[in-house]
Amino acid sequence: MMLTALSSLTKVFYDEKPLDTGFNSFSMLKNERRSFQVAFLCSAADSISFSIDSELKDCISAYLIKYIPSKLAAYSNHDDYYLRNGESGLYPDLLCPVSENTEFSAAEGWNSIWFEIKPNEKVKAAEYKINVTVKVGEKTEAAEISVSISDKLLPEQELKYTNWFHSDCLATYYGVEVFSERHWEIIESYVKTAVEHGLNLLLTPVFTPPLDTAPEGERPTVQLVDVYRKGYKYTFDFTKLKRWIEMADRNNVKYFEISHLFTQWGANHAPKIMGYFKGKYVRLFGWETKSESQGYRSFLRQFGEAFKKFVGENNLKDRIFLHVSDEPGMKDFVSYRRAARLIQEIFPDYRTFDALSDFEFYKKGLVKTPVPAVNHIEPFVGKVENLWAYYCCGQNRDYVPNRFFAMPSQRNEVLGFLLYKYGCEGFLQWGYNFWYSQFSIREINPYTESDAGGAFPSGDAYVVYPAPDGTPYVSLRLKVFYDGFQDMRLLKLLERKIGRNEVIKVLEKDLAAPLSFTEYPRSDEWLLKKREEIIRML
Repeated sequence: MMLTALSSLTKVFYDEKPLDTGFNSFSMLKNERRSFQVAFLCSAADSISFSIDSELKDCISAYLIKYIPSKLAAYSNHDDYYLRNGESGLYPDLLCPVSENTEFSAAEGWNSIWFEIKPNEKVKAAEYKINVTVKVGEKTEAAEISVSISDKLLPEQELKYTNWFHSDCLATYYGVEVFSERHWEIIESYVKTAVEHGLNLLLTPVFTPPLDTAPEGERPTVQLVDVYRKGYKYTFDFTKLKRWIEMADRNNVKYFEISHLFTQWGANHAPKIMGYFKGKYVRLFGWETKSESQGYRSFLRQFGEAFKKFVGENNLKDRIFLHVSDEPGMKDFVSYRRAARLIQEIFPDYRTFDALSDFEFYKKGLVKTPVPAVNHIEPFVGKVENLWAYYCCGQNRDYVPNRFFAMPSQRNEVLGFLLYKYGCEGFLQWGYNFWYSQFSIREINPYTESDAGGAFPSGDAYVVYPAPDGTPYVSLRLKVFYDGFQDMRLLKLLERKIGRNEVIKVLEKDLAAPLSFTEYPRSDEWLLKKREEIIRML
């Protein structure tokens, strides 16, 4: 048997001994969550158990990291900052909770147990030892980690962050009726976990989101607003939306991202909108509805008046963000302009934002808050009032941060430093739990098909897995991603002490070039040491 302690940035593969041995200490703030790993070698027949000896024992959660298959780990034009050259295979990703002194099994070869420390209010600032003993078969070995906990506290997260929440995928996977009591229970469980990992802006399906849907196709109806049509007049029931907001409030959601009011990739059509007409529940609008349709424009005006009244009655105005259409290109400029101007007319003093990467849309005043991809952000820097960023499958090269299976974890966590450097107000990613194939054509099993039917590199479409009880299992990528947000807050805390300009000097000390989304040290050691340096300065 062999055993070694590792940082949270290492990905352990079953067929390869970890190279970055020697990790044995780190620092953290009292209200941070930080993780480390203990890797071990075993056979498929071995029973495994572990024990923890530490004053911090009650603050530590443990997970066995499981391997998930990837057929499409990277597009063919990827850069060289990938693990295993982006080849298909098994990648460590799923975190399955395991308990101390309870036997479990693992894949043959190298495996790892992930330990997350979450200090409670009783923990004093001090240095602690954590001794982890792992028993594999009849053999036992131990590793020791030293953790220094500071009495400093991270400030509250200021960054607005949405990771698109797919309510329909939850209903489909668990086989429950949309907005049944069981569906609401599952939704709340997944929202709770999302918020625990930094989400504070929740995609809210006022109407079924027209996202990743094949033309003429449709996703299961998840519509929070009931619509009633009589002639060309519409009335609206916001009962389910009210319940959604109350659920979100219980879980500390701060903002609501209203689903897109026009179809994706150009705003050419209306989203699917269901309603009651002549005693039947029917589709009122959809792919057959052109975005310039006077009937749909009239509907939106009527909806807008009712929605604004609801928002006012519930004191939600400062918590609402609106979308027009996702990822329009210049070929869609005319249709997007028409749709955007209508939304501006109906909601003149509401915040609107859309993922788009051509500066012309902002220059022409069509979107108040553009959200460019991280590899297209430079034309927006210093020119927009509130800078946001996003990434998805297309951000696969030029070393920009992302969180695919095949990318090193450092490429995931470094996002926090970069969002701070660029002064970003918000960040968007599209796949919290997208468990369909591309264009939502069919359901997929995220445990066996991680690339949305061969369309997106594994890791792009989701960061949680469906546990049998209706709660999520998290991924190591989600944990590392949240570490990046903690890093960003750490820099905000240092800024209070020395000022923003000095913080950036600390980040860029001894670098050959200023930090950017394409230029940063591609090194676990640099990131870990930079964290230690910042905590010492505090």
